[in-house]
Amino acid sequence: MRWESLDREHCSLARALAVLGDRWTLLVLRESFMGVRRFEDFEKGLRIARRVLSERLRLLVAEDVLRRVPYQERPTRYEYRLTEKGLALYPAILSLVHWGDRFYAGDAGPPVLHTHLACGHDFHSVLTCSECGEALDARAVSLRAGPGAAKTARRSRSKTAARP
Repeated sequence: MRWESLDREHCSLARALAVLGDRWTLLVLRESFMGVRRFEDFEKGLRIARRVLSERLRLLVAEDVLRRVPYQERPTRYEYRLTEKGLALYPAILSLVHWGDRFYAGDAGPPVLHTHLACGHDFHSVLTCSECGEALDARAVSLRAGPGAAKTARRSRSKTAARP
């Protein structure tokens, strides 16, 4: 599997990585979820080269993860806002943050806490079954080919998720 052809793979994760699989892209999304919208603010907060930031923003706009919205006319300047597709990434980003908190925050604890507005409690992300509500991990899931699977994969790829 070649990095530059991930978008053509018959795998949802590979196709997602074709858009999101760059560290700068994930950090741009982190900033977006923290309310950053303007190019200069991304650049300053991330200390990222302008060319790299421009490329990442262009890709996220092209993939409809962010949209450009003018905020000034002369000269025209734009800010970048999360779309519905972008907002749908929040659970994945939050899971990565909480994974980092668990394994890399150190003795001082996480640098940022997440508080649920409805109940006022700090929380950590938990993946649950959409049908029964039970918490999930890799040991509680099996895999089988779905309707979008390649015909050869449907016959040969019924597996149980990782069993550590």
